[in-house]
Amino acid sequence: MNLQLTKLLSICALAVLTACASPAEFQNMVVTDGIDTVKSENSAWNRSITVAHVDGGEETNPLWTSEISSDAFKKALIASLKNAGLLGEDEGASNYKVRATLLEVDQPLFGLNFTVETRIRYEVIDNNTESVVFDQEVPASHTATFGDSPFAIQRLRLANEGAAKNNIAAFIEKLLDEGPTPSTTNVVVK
Repeated sequence: MNLQLTKLLSICALAVLTACASPAEFQNMVVTDGIDTVKSENSAWNRSITVAHVDGGEETNPLWTSEISSDAFKKALIASLKNAGLLGEDEGASNYKVRATLLEVDQPLFGLNFTVETRIRYEVIDNNTESVVFDQEVPASHTATFGDSPFAIQRLRLANEGAAKNNIAAFIEKLLDEGPTPSTTNVVVK
């Protein structure tokens, strides 16, 4: 009887643990490949950007859904800029600083495939003049399938991480395609 009770309690504990939402992990949002390093080495952004501020993220409630925190996104953005060869040494010595605002993280409530859509505003400011040289809202999405994980809560976390990673990649690509130019208007990149 004790063995059966122990097994039942173990199964219940496992069910509770797999049902808890976990936050998006920064290391899974870091852009590690697909970066044109030749383009970054020859750009005005080469080793000259620091991340000043990230906001708009949300902390995960384990009893609800996975979220992307501002802190985790900032760490992923810093690591991604470093991988792209764009990260400067420190804010005081760098030519530019970036501010990112997570405007929208649209998540599904249920389904077999979870597609998360993000819209993040990136502002790059010239440290010498304090003028905005890049100001755009970048959309990106990612779909996590049942094949990625049979657990819905884990699929949502994977979709969050993938959407954030794709968004950072789109931002870096946009930066490398455009040089720094003074801007005062928001442009949505498609």
